[in-house]
Amino acid sequence: MRSVFSIQKKQRLFTQTAALLSLVSLQAPTHTSAFAPASFLLPSVVTPLFLSTAATMPETLQVVQLPCLNDNYGYLLHDATTGATAAVDTPEAGPYQAELRARGWTLTHIFNTHHHWDHTGGNLELKSSEVSIYGPATETIPGIDRPLRGDDEFEFGGSKVQVIDVGGHTKGHIAYYFPDERKVFVGDSLFALGCGKMFEGTPEQFWGSLKRLRSLPDDTMVYCAHEYTQSNAKFAQRVEPGNAELLERVKEIAAQRARGEPTVPSLLGLEKRTNPFLRCDVSDELRANVGVREGDSDAEAFAKVRRAKDTFRG
Repeated sequence: MRSVFSIQKKQRLFTQTAALLSLVSLQAPTHTSAFAPASFLLPSVVTPLFLSTAATMPETLQVVQLPCLNDNYGYLLHDATTGATAAVDTPEAGPYQAELRARGWTLTHIFNTHHHWDHTGGNLELKSSEVSIYGPATETIPGIDRPLRGDDEFEFGGSKVQVIDVGGHTKGHIAYYFPDERKVFVGDSLFALGCGKMFEGTPEQFWGSLKRLRSLPDDTMVYCAHEYTQSNAKFAQRVEPGNAELLERVKEIAAQRARGEPTVPSLLGLEKRTNPFLRCDVSDELRANVGVREGDSDAEAFAKVRRAKDTFRG
């Protein structure tokens, strides 16, 4: 009889890696980089055959992942029904311009998550009278047309978008959540197996932000902005070596990178079970290994995990 762990592992492999390892490039590479060979169209719906044979309604929202700079990811979102097309953050303009030409899409929106140059550097070059730039209201965003705050909502094409306050990496950082499509674009607030450095916020603010993201459904796909996963995995493994699922994930990540594949996006449920920054209040092993003491608040526990990562040289 197969163990429960092996059955769960098989199910996870279908649900979490099918969307990642079956990335489909619809054309010859339009942009190359040291960490990913080309743009990828990320499948919106992946239904394992052994789980369901029922027909699924195709989503109209397409997501194209674009390697930029040294280790950034940008994203193009395209609504096939209305033609609306958004860039999520703009590390540089060139990859977006090439991808838009290749696909015959016209840019209509830019969604910035925070003000750092490697997320807004292409704004003005991509800006035109037809392009509306959305971004955090409390940060300086080049060319911004629509300032946003946590709990704001708006429509993009045929999709509802909810704005989540994820301040901490920067004070005004926001994320864009598509609840019907189960997708969230988080910038540098949350990474695969990590989170952004706390440049401007406080531990209380950042921990509250991570809890808001953690409250989203497990089947939400998390689109972060950097390929940091292997480095993050080394730290995660150091502070929670008894997490069997984490150790399996570390092996999968190494295999993905050896094949030149991106490790992003990832399923939020997987992050909840393996990402140390989402486990500050649930893992006794993690808390002990970073020096959390009895009486420390969860925000203080998060701060200790963040400091441990900042000084980690694995």
